[in-house]
Amino acid sequence: MATIKIKQVKSKIGYPIDQKRTLKCLGLRKISQVVEVEDNPSVRGMIRKVHHLVTVVE
Repeated sequence: MATIKIKQVKSKIGYPIDQKRTLKCLGLRKISQVVEVEDNPSVRGMIRKVHHLVTVVE
């Protein structure tokens, strides 16, 4: 299955708890951390929810 690399580019401080939990579910804890996750619709939805905090690395 295809994968996506996601990088956290902004702090989660000051954002709602649901967005903090979304970052945790994606496996992101620190700024500049990169994780590789499966490319499926649920992950795409999580990325869309926190698009202002993360970037997709190609």
